[in-house]
Amino acid sequence: MADDKSKIDIHRPLKDAFGRFSTGIAIASCWNGEGDPVAITINSFASVSLAPPLLLWCLEKKASTFEKFMTAPRYGISILTAEQEDISNRFAGFEPTPLQAEEMLNTKDGPPLLKTCLAAFDCTIVDRHEAGDHFILIGKVNDFRSHGGAPLTYFASQYGVGNVVE
Repeated sequence: MADDKSKIDIHRPLKDAFGRFSTGIAIASCWNGEGDPVAITINSFASVSLAPPLLLWCLEKKASTFEKFMTAPRYGISILTAEQEDISNRFAGFEPTPLQAEEMLNTKDGPPLLKTCLAAFDCTIVDRHEAGDHFILIGKVNDFRSHGGAPLTYFASQYGVGNVVE
C-alpha cells in the first residue's frame, strides 16, 4: 500500500502543473464488439490537420474502456456544454452506466454521439501511438456538426464555464 501512495505523491506535483492548462471536456465513444455504446470522459482532445481533417485524443492504458477503443475501427467525440458536468463525471468513473438510446444521436453507420453537445465528430481511426501510460488515437473526421453555447472547461482539477459562442 505504501508503494501505491508514494507513486501518487510523486505524480501529484506534475499532475498539478499539467492542470494549469485550461481545457475543454469531451466524451469519446465507440461501439463494443456486442454493439453496445462505450464512452469515456477526455480532456486530451486536439485538432491535428485540416487537409486531411484529423483529430486526436489520448487513452490511458488502465481505462476500463481501453480494449474496446483499441479494437474499434471508429470513434466519436462529443464536446460538452457548460450544463453537462454530470455527464463528464459519469464517464470519468470506472465502468460507468452506458449511454442510453435517448442520449445518443442516431448515426447511420458511425460511432455513438451525444445528442446534446457543442460539437460532435465521427472519426475513423487512422493511427494509434503508444506514449508512456497512454495511447494517442488519431482519427480522420468523416462527419461533424457544431452548435453555439458555452463549453464545460477544466482547470486545476476544477470545472468551469467558457465564453458563449454563437
